[in-house]
Amino acid sequence: MVEHENLQKAPPEDRRCFICDQDGVYKCQDCLGEPLYCTGCCRSQHRSNPFHWISQWNGRFFERSCLAHVGLIIHLGHDGNQCPALADRWNLFEEDEPEDQLEPEDLPFVSGPEFQPKENTMVIIDKSGVHCLEVRCCDCPNATSPDIQMFRHGFFPAFFNRPKTVFTFRVLDDFLLDNLECGTSAMNYYSKLRRMTSSMFPHLVPDRYRELMRVARQWRQLKTMKWHGFGHRSEDPSTGELALFCPACPQPGINVLLSGDESLDDWKYTRSFVMDGNFKAEHLHPIKPFDEVWLSDGLGFMVGKDRYKMHLAEAADTVEKSSCNNHQAVNQANAARHKLESTGIGGVACARHGCFVPHSMVDFQKGERQMNMDYALCEASQHNMEGITRAVTFYDINCQYNKHFRVRVDRSRFLEMSPGLTIIPGIGLWHVHGHQDSCYVRYASNFIEGIGRIDGEIMETLWARLNLISPAARGMSSPHQKECLDYQMNDSNFCKMICMKRTLCRKYKLARNGIVDSGKAFDRLDEAAPAHLKTEWLARERTAQSSRLDDPAAMDEYEINIKKAPSKKEIELRLLEEGNARNAAPSRRSVATWISTGLAIEEAQIALLIEVRRIGRRSTETQRLDIAQQQDRLQGQIDGFTQSALTHLGEGFDADDDPDDLNIDILDDLDDDPVDFTETSDTWANSPELTVIPLPSNLGVDRCRRCMAEDLIPLEMSLREGQANDALHNLRIHLCNKAILFQTTVRQAKSQALKTRAWSQVTSVQQAVSLHASIYTKTRKQMIKLEPGQDQLQKYKPLLREQLKISTAVGDPNARGQRNESLAWFWSVEVDLGGPDQSWNEELHWLRAKALRDRWEEEMILVQLEMDWTCNFFLWKAAQWGDRMQESLEKRLPGHACYSGRQSQMYSLLGQDAQAAFQDLRNVLTEAGDE
Repeated sequence: MVEHENLQKAPPEDRRCFICDQDGVYKCQDCLGEPLYCTGCCRSQHRSNPFHWISQWNGRFFERSCLAHVGLIIHLGHDGNQCPALADRWNLFEEDEPEDQLEPEDLPFVSGPEFQPKENTMVIIDKSGVHCLEVRCCDCPNATSPDIQMFRHGFFPAFFNRPKTVFTFRVLDDFLLDNLECGTSAMNYYSKLRRMTSSMFPHLVPDRYRELMRVARQWRQLKTMKWHGFGHRSEDPSTGELALFCPACPQPGINVLLSGDESLDDWKYTRSFVMDGNFKAEHLHPIKPFDEVWLSDGLGFMVGKDRYKMHLAEAADTVEKSSCNNHQAVNQANAARHKLESTGIGGVACARHGCFVPHSMVDFQKGERQMNMDYALCEASQHNMEGITRAVTFYDINCQYNKHFRVRVDRSRFLEMSPGLTIIPGIGLWHVHGHQDSCYVRYASNFIEGIGRIDGEIMETLWARLNLISPAARGMSSPHQKECLDYQMNDSNFCKMICMKRTLCRKYKLARNGIVDSGKAFDRLDEAAPAHLKTEWLARERTAQSSRLDDPAAMDEYEINIKKAPSKKEIELRLLEEGNARNAAPSRRSVATWISTGLAIEEAQIALLIEVRRIGRRSTETQRLDIAQQQDRLQGQIDGFTQSALTHLGEGFDADDDPDDLNIDILDDLDDDPVDFTETSDTWANSPELTVIPLPSNLGVDRCRRCMAEDLIPLEMSLREGQANDALHNLRIHLCNKAILFQTTVRQAKSQALKTRAWSQVTSVQQAVSLHASIYTKTRKQMIKLEPGQDQLQKYKPLLREQLKISTAVGDPNARGQRNESLAWFWSVEVDLGGPDQSWNEELHWLRAKALRDRWEEEMILVQLEMDWTCNFFLWKAAQWGDRMQESLEKRLPGHACYSGRQSQMYSLLGQDAQAAFQDLRNVLTEAGDE
């Protein structure tokens, strides 16, 4: 490969011109095949490609050169030929732009690079680099002004009065796309152009970084206005008119026609809003605020500054103490950062499709305060909402934020809601676990009628794209930063729009499968439930749903309202109180505490066994000493426990009995091989961790009867249940911690040191998981020896290795994509399942299964409506641009007509493509269902 590349550096043996067969001295690096040209052919061939880079043969190698050396001149007009008029009436170079100031040490001591500006040349910045070429305007009497001539040839002048610097349309488009996709700043982009121009002397390439920033702002504004049709009409755009919105959300008059009789089906026309803040999009105080120029204040997604400032000045800045788990967004809302003009941004997007809502994005001054989000939500509620009477909002602190929202709106002169709009509060499923347990049923989307399937977390994915440009926009002027954010959000909505067909097809398939699965699950419960109870449950469901807005606590009907399974300490306390109440004999009063001590010794044995296995055979002296000290302490506890057994087990038990008579059982660690586990333990001379202590479960039921200690069996069984409850509770906690560590610390660790520390934390949590899983396994084995009842066997099931694997469902059972996954049995054993009346359990499962089925059925209806609305939106946009094309033809504006025709075709093709895909999908799935 290197050899072939080097061959391209050398000329062919004959070194002939590619066109005229004369002496070829110039090679073009950008023409296909890098052909050789003579001077005249090189000039003529590049009249239409003036921004190619050429090299000149100097007798030894091809040396970098430029087209100015072959006499190339760019003529504006007359198809690139010289203007026949002799007068130079424009005199572009009478007044020069300020030259670049170079320090003496920056000047080369050899002959300067050939790209340096020469007399009567213009600096032209193209995506291929920085060029210096002579440009001549048409001097005919009817010729347009130089700036218009330049625009017609794809040049954007940096100055409109005798410009000496221009940017090609190509480079401006390329910079904007780089900025969108890669977050490239103007400084980095221009630095790249300088290096492309000269890898050896990039600092000598003319510096037009500031000109690029200024021209790119103007270009961005012009392109945005053109995209939204303001090149075809004379009036100025108004609030939010330079922003695209979601094609699949209902927009009366655009993609849906409301007759006014939709009161029964108003849920079908619900707008879903998700609200959130982003503290990475911070902004420094401007250096020259008096010098700022606003090009699109309030015309896109960021709200207009003046009215917003008046609202903030009037709104009361109340510091509220959250009543829900001390939520950070509420309690730290007033955290000020004095070096910043804004600490971040926040706003509203549609929750079902993830499109930013025009004119609903605000900046924060002291954190995410309610007054900021009030303004954003009120502005969002007025965008194309005529006739829509219902909106669902998802906000991670909605349980706190929504309490006094209407009061704040009514008190403000600057907050307005769409007339007759009902706001239904919800919380994203990923954020529900950070709240009180009751918040789940009161605000989770699973239980909100008429919204289908929404996770309420799509805003988090939208910030990722904005965060690409946030570092570069941090130090910009205020208007420039907001324009960059507007442009990025507009592009995000555009990408959502052109991918809406694929998104809705995926949602349709999920809804179809969801209806089948949830329907089967509900039917099984419905068939088993008595008819009279179902009637009662339906009535309670209707009451809860109708009262939800006024009293969110009414939704507690869906909550598990039963007591937690008792711990070992609670059971021990109850047994002691019962013994004292019946005046038990002295030998029996403290028996519960004695058995509890034995269970604690067993847990210490298990912990020591795991520690011995962990350090292995190659242990240090410090580790061996630590193990020996633990064994000594444990042996003392065992000796004391065994001696006290004579008191509680009676004369039938002899502490000196042969241990072989006891039921010896060595723990099997769920995460390791039990054979290796035993071998490692045998390497230690003293192994009290393997000693079987004289508990009733180890003696066996028959021997306890012979010892007249049969009454100890139910006591140990009760304490064993508490021990199992504690082990499962701790197991759930550590599995959650492990899942959260993977979701946050491990995935977000950037450096190797942070990754090492993160995995150390995971290892520590995994050791705790192994310990509590082992304790539960040992406890269950001992319970079986005590001949438990059927209910106890059903409640305390075997613990399998695969049930301890973490997932998003373990870390958060309500997380996105996990609502249909069934967790292992021990995640629901936290509650006390005892008692003769199990109707509450049947009701809870029936109501939740019905809610899941209902949401999937709503989702199917909504997705089909959204398919129609999307097609209607594309057809409406196509017709709108078609009308503009007709108007342009009537006004004899061919350029406007051509652009309108192209836009109309784009939306028409998008509509046809979506319509065909939706119909084909329905046909395929219908045929598959028939089979």
